[in-house]
Amino acid sequence: MFNALIRKGRQLAGDPVLRRWLAARLLWRTPAPPRFAAHRPPSLGAGWCGLAAERPAVVFSALPEGPPRGRLTLRLPGLSLELEPGDEAALVGRSFDDPETNLGLHRFAWVPLMRPGDDSRWVAAVWAAWRKRFGTPDSSWAWHPYTAAERVINLLAFADRHGLPGPVDDTLAVLAAHAPAIAARLEYFGEHHTSNHLFNNARGLYLLGLALGLPNCAEAGRRLLLAEAGRIFRPSGVLREGSTHYHLLLTRSLASVWLAARRHGRPEAEAFEALLSRAVAVLHRFTLPGRFPLVGDISPDCPPDHLFCLLPGGDRRSGWMDILPPDDRARLKVLLERTGRSGSLAGDGWLAPRFGEWSGLWHADPDGWSPMPGHGHQDCGAFELHFEKEPVFVDIGRGSYALAGEAEETVTATAHNGLSLDGLDPYPANRPYYAPAFRRLVGGEPPRLLPDDTGVVVAFDGYGRLDGAGTVERHWRFAGRRLELHDRVDGSGEHAVIRRLHTTCRVESLDSGVRLTAPGGRRFAISAPGAEIAVLPAACWTAYGESVPASRIELRTAATLPWSGTITVEAS
Repeated sequence: MFNALIRKGRQLAGDPVLRRWLAARLLWRTPAPPRFAAHRPPSLGAGWCGLAAERPAVVFSALPEGPPRGRLTLRLPGLSLELEPGDEAALVGRSFDDPETNLGLHRFAWVPLMRPGDDSRWVAAVWAAWRKRFGTPDSSWAWHPYTAAERVINLLAFADRHGLPGPVDDTLAVLAAHAPAIAARLEYFGEHHTSNHLFNNARGLYLLGLALGLPNCAEAGRRLLLAEAGRIFRPSGVLREGSTHYHLLLTRSLASVWLAARRHGRPEAEAFEALLSRAVAVLHRFTLPGRFPLVGDISPDCPPDHLFCLLPGGDRRSGWMDILPPDDRARLKVLLERTGRSGSLAGDGWLAPRFGEWSGLWHADPDGWSPMPGHGHQDCGAFELHFEKEPVFVDIGRGSYALAGEAEETVTATAHNGLSLDGLDPYPANRPYYAPAFRRLVGGEPPRLLPDDTGVVVAFDGYGRLDGAGTVERHWRFAGRRLELHDRVDGSGEHAVIRRLHTTCRVESLDSGVRLTAPGGRRFAISAPGAEIAVLPAACWTAYGESVPASRIELRTAATLPWSGTITVEAS
C-alpha cells in the first residue's frame, strides 16, 4: 500500500491536468465517475449473479495418445522457445520477465501458431502438465477471465481439428469449469472504464457454451456480445480503441462468433454478420499498398501477419483461416470477397485517401485524447504515407507492454509522425474518471480531420493548455511526386516546435536536408527550411516483441508564435 501511495503521489506531482481535475472534484465542479457494480454488466440484467456449473452435453473425439515426437517451437508473446519431449512440467512452472509471455503460455496462444508438421500430441502433453498444476479455478493470473476465455477458445478450435486432449471426460469437466470462473469476474468496470476485454469474455462464454452444449453459458455470451459490439465499435464499424491491430483482432473475433452461430443455426447469426461486414469494410480503408499500418498498440494475442488472411487480397489459406474447418473457411471467404470499402471514417477519427501515387492513413481521435480505456497513442495529427508500394513514413507501433506506463516513449508524441510543442504530447494523459466536459475544457474543441482538393487537413486544440499556445493546423498538399506539409501554430510567445518523421528506408543526411532510399531503390528528398534536422535510431514493431530497424527524423525549431513551416518531400 505504501508503494502505491508513493506512485500516486508522483503521478499527481507530474501531471498538472490531474491536479486540476482533483481541485475541480474537491470543489464539486466536475462529477465523480458514474456508480457501477463491478463484474455485473447491465446487459445481463439486475439479477445477474454469475453462472452455475453445467454438465457438458456433447461427445468429442479424443486426440491420439502417446508422447509427442520431435521438438516443438513454442511461439509466445515476445519469445520463442524450443521444447523437447519431457519439458512440459518445467515449462508450465516457468515464470518469464514479461507478464504477457506468462499469459500467452496460460492462454495456449501458441496452439494456433503451431506449424503444420508439429505433432498435435504436444498440446495434450502441455495441457496435462498445465492441468495438473493449474486445473482448479482460482484468483491467479492463470484464471484471469481474459486468459481463461482465450484458453478455451484456442483449445476448442484445436479439438475441432485434431480431437480433445485426454482424458476426454476430465478435460471436458475442466473446460466446463471455465464458464462459472469467467462469469464470476467479468471485466465490467462501468461505461467509462470497460474495454474490449468484456467482449472477449463474452466470446469465450459463447463459443464454450455452443461447443459443450451449455445453454446458460451460451445465452450469457450472446447477450454480452451483442451489447458490447454496439459499444466498442463506432458507427462506421471501426473499433473505438485507437489501434489498427486491435481492430483486426476484433474483426477475427466477430468472424469466430458469426461462424459458430451459423454452424449451430442460431438466430443471432444475422446480427453478427452485419457487425462483421462493417468491421471488414474498415480493413479495406486501413490496408495500404506497401503494408498494413500498425497504428497504436500491437496485441500480444497473436502476430499481425497471422490475421492478414482477413485483409483485402489476403491469402485465405494462411494464418488463422488455414486452421478453420473447410466449410467455415469457404463461408468466410465469400463474406470477405463480397464486402467492399466502408464509407468515410473521418467522423470516427480516420482518413485513408489516395492522391495519385501517394496513399496514406491519418488518425485524429474524435475526442483528441487517446481513448480510455483503449490501445491508442498520442498520435493526433500523425500519419503513415506510402508512395506506390513503398512505405515512406511509417507508424512504428508499440512492441511491448512490459514497460507499460505513461512515460513509455512508444506511446508518446516522440514515437509518432506528428508535431509537438515544448516536448509535450498533443493532449494530456487521459484518465477514465475524467468527465467529457472536463476533457473539452482542457483539450478544446474536437480535432478536425478533413480531405480537401489537394490533400488532407487536420487541426486540433490540445496544446491550448500551454501558456500562449493555440490551434495547430497541418496541411498535406500533394502534386505529382511532390508533397508539401504546411504546419501552422497559432498563439504567442516562445515555444519549441518539434516535427518528427519515422521511416524504415535508409537515411542519409545532406546539407539541404535528408535523403531516403527505399528497398526498391526509389529515393525521397526531404527539406525543411529553418529547422535543425537530426536522425536518430528507432525500431519499427512488426509483432509483439519483434521489430525491424527504423530511423527517426527530428526537425526542431525555436519558434515565436504564431509560426508556420513547411516540410517538402519529393520522390525521384
